[in-house]
Amino acid sequence: MSEARILTDLLRRDRLLVAPGVYDGLSAAVASRAGVEAAYVSGAAVSASEGLPDIGLTTVTEMARAISVARRHLDVPVIADADTGFGDETNTFRTVRTYEDAGAAAVQLEDQEFPKRCGHLDGKVLVDADEFALKIEAALAARRRGTLIVARTDAIAVEGFDAAVSRARQYAAAGADVIFVEAPQTLDQVAAIPSAIDVPVIFNVVPGGKSPEVSGEQLQQLGYAGAILPAATVGAAFTAMTRALSAIAGGGLTPGRATSPRALFEAVGLDEWASRRAPKECSRA
Repeated sequence: MSEARILTDLLRRDRLLVAPGVYDGLSAAVASRAGVEAAYVSGAAVSASEGLPDIGLTTVTEMARAISVARRHLDVPVIADADTGFGDETNTFRTVRTYEDAGAAAVQLEDQEFPKRCGHLDGKVLVDADEFALKIEAALAARRRGTLIVARTDAIAVEGFDAAVSRARQYAAAGADVIFVEAPQTLDQVAAIPSAIDVPVIFNVVPGGKSPEVSGEQLQQLGYAGAILPAATVGAAFTAMTRALSAIAGGGLTPGRATSPRALFEAVGLDEWASRRAPKECSRA
């Protein structure tokens, strides 16, 4: 069974699918060891790993490389953030093909103008809904392996909640397999979205963002099919690095609970790689 088919089944079951964000080989390896059912290659996380803010500065090739590197360690479906498709509908077509080749089971597109901004930052500008529907059609035409197309609308912050729901419905009618309404601002808005859309809907969990805090149990009861957690690994890494380097700046040489080299390398496959290398006999003088 293809990973796109597996992902479809996971999104259509009765239990919420939780897809933590990953952005490189190490975060993917840790996610795999944790037993995740799916992973989300976050554009925001990849941007941060490149030392850049999430304002449309990363490229399709950088994202495709991140997907490919993450896939070395993940044997579960990967949902991949493709921002605006990196251009018009022709660029979107190429992006879907490139992401498929990198190993994505789902490609997420959003209806912002390029350059985009993080969905939880101010100052976003949208493209016309009909223009974005053309990108969805291009994405559907590009896919060769049943890859799911996730359509995200950022309209709540720009045009209001009702307009966002209207856009979401139009995108579902255009053929999007999954809908993602970014940054609902109240619990009532969070609750109203799933019943308004005829295809599976996912929720973006962003601590400190514009949406209210909700639990997985709440999302499941409200009818959400899945939740993505873009900052699950990059946010934790940022916090841990900040604490560790603050401790070093304060005069320490062992910041907190240091991981041994072996434990780190085991997380990324030391034993497997060692087993593939033939042992060498020690020479004696």
